[in-house]
Amino acid sequence: MALWGQTTEKEQFHETELAQPSLQQHSEDKEFIIAPGLIVEGKVEGTGHVRIAGRFKGDIHVEGDVTVEQGAHITGCIWAENIVVRGEVEGDIHATSRVGLTNFGVLNGDLKASLLTVATGSRIRGKVEIGGDERGDKVIPIRGGESSL
Repeated sequence: MALWGQTTEKEQFHETELAQPSLQQHSEDKEFIIAPGLIVEGKVEGTGHVRIAGRFKGDIHVEGDVTVEQGAHITGCIWAENIVVRGEVEGDIHATSRVGLTNFGVLNGDLKASLLTVATGSRIRGKVEIGGDERGDKVIPIRGGESSL
């Protein structure tokens, strides 16, 4: 940190890089971040948003959004309102609202959400359930090797 509360160019870049929104901007909300290069094992629960840019082993259960950044790896299940997968998840994901898989996103596990956005190049190996009981569940089984959507 530079003198008199000024940030260095390196610190400004780091703050800008981590402050990018996942699905929407959450300026007043809490956000828990596992930075690139960190390896964490445990459990995350509570209210707020989670951004994983490193490696995490364990379950995440939050009232908020979860973003798995490109290059990140999670081994465990995720429960959240909205989930964006830019990295890799080995485990099931459950979103009360929506899931977005970017062109680098990889999911090895089952997915359940109200809405799903899938980019060309993303990969899912597991069962996908979209919609709720009131609208009738739409189940899309994905069998065999890796499937690209």
